[in-house]
Amino acid sequence: MSKTTSNKGWQVVIAGTGINLALGVLYAWSIFKGAIKASIEKGGADAFQWSLSSINDPYALCCLAFAFSMIVAGKCQDKIGPAKTALIGGVLVGAGFCLMGYSNSYAAWVTGFGVLAGSGFGFGYSAATPPALKWFSAKKTGLIAGIVVAGFGLAPVYIAPLSSYLLGIYGIQQSMYILAAGFAVIVCGLSFVLANPPKGYVPAEPVVKGEEGKPAVAKKAVHDATVSEMLRSPKFYMLWTTFFIGAGAGLMVIGSVAGLAKHSMGSMAFVAVAIMAIGNASGRVVAGVLSDKIGRRATLTIMLSFQAVLMFAAVPVVGSGSATLLVLLASFIGFNYGSNLTLFPSFAKDYWGFKNYGLNYGALFSAWGVGGLVMGRVSEMMNAQPGGLNKSFILAGSCLALGTVITFFLREKKAVAVEAAEVVGEKVAVKVSA
Repeated sequence: MSKTTSNKGWQVVIAGTGINLALGVLYAWSIFKGAIKASIEKGGADAFQWSLSSINDPYALCCLAFAFSMIVAGKCQDKIGPAKTALIGGVLVGAGFCLMGYSNSYAAWVTGFGVLAGSGFGFGYSAATPPALKWFSAKKTGLIAGIVVAGFGLAPVYIAPLSSYLLGIYGIQQSMYILAAGFAVIVCGLSFVLANPPKGYVPAEPVVKGEEGKPAVAKKAVHDATVSEMLRSPKFYMLWTTFFIGAGAGLMVIGSVAGLAKHSMGSMAFVAVAIMAIGNASGRVVAGVLSDKIGRRATLTIMLSFQAVLMFAAVPVVGSGSATLLVLLASFIGFNYGSNLTLFPSFAKDYWGFKNYGLNYGALFSAWGVGGLVMGRVSEMMNAQPGGLNKSFILAGSCLALGTVITFFLREKKAVAVEAAEVVGEKVAVKVSA
């Protein structure tokens, strides 16, 4: 890989990370939700005239639109390229927030945040990772995927205080216009940096220390499966189920951590949210690097089993009222949740190739949206009952234990290596090993 090519690859990685940092405004919903609730309770001519039970509807719809728009966006990414796909995402997010600024009606926010912004998140997110992966060796798949998606996980660290500041100074609807302009400009601007490598490009394999003098090893290309071929593979359904469990359990806690922290930390509850976001982003990078070293399946097994232990441990930790233990618990749960967003795109690339990667990963990513919706809704129903919070953690822990068992049925994809030997005259010796 030439220096120019390497630089271009890292430019795409930085642009993708920047786009995800902007699209992480999704995690600011808890801030918007609090402001809307305060407006409803205060009342008045300009207040939000919603029922309290409907406050979370735009967010729930947004998660579904995000997940399922990834399928359409993935197809676009494969056909028209990442730059135009991300550009569409930036326009949709900007339009959605403008609609929210224009009206405080329930319909406007469900449409603006739930449909337009949610779809925009899907288009932008789907375009950020694939081009970055294509510039680098397969040995760096986990690392590159982890860096790019870490932006989305890290976003709450700056978006939460920024949103709180804007709401306090400008009010809800003016703040939406400011966020619309800011994030649309960032996503649309960075979209022009996203680019696939030129046709025929093959990333150089990194030289392993101690193997500098050995002949190059070329790995047989992964079969570029169509989405119909992928859907006929048992691996897809095993991965979908484990993604459903891992993402759903993590989102269940992420959506509740601020409320849990208030009991022991009061006004400092945002610290738990920020630290959890740092854990979320760190998990994406660490899991990526680890999976490059020990394999995707082994890493997924470790992360799911660790998350299961944490869910069961949450019962006594939350009951103890200790702020320190709660912050540690939240950060590790965020860490394990974040690993899912690195491992599953890497699995999709390893198993089904690059040609239809956007559409294939979009179909797999539907597990994220469905998992968040189902496990979040079940958790809310349980929490309404006496002792429901403990039951939610026990249910999540049991599901994660099941997910851990499923990972043992996943087999690492064995590549066929063709080792080129020296050419003597017109004879070429080729050694094939599994």
